[in-house]
Amino acid sequence: MTNFTYEEVNLMALYNAGNRERLIEVLTEMRTYLTFSETELRDLTDSTLDKLAGMTDAEFDELDLYPDFI
Repeated sequence: MTNFTYEEVNLMALYNAGNRERLIEVLTEMRTYLTFSETELRDLTDSTLDKLAGMTDAEFDELDLYPDFI
């Protein structure tokens, strides 16, 4: 199982589109809107995309992308 950082999990929770393939598409599109100065978010997005690409749909389905805000 891929180990995601706290920040990566939060990014995925914000952009969660229901399945791994769609989340990759959404994050890839979001990345195109980042400005040159948004290097931290670009790096975070890149690391998240790399990890998503390296896992299976079944592994993705096991992730808890619904944080408990209570």
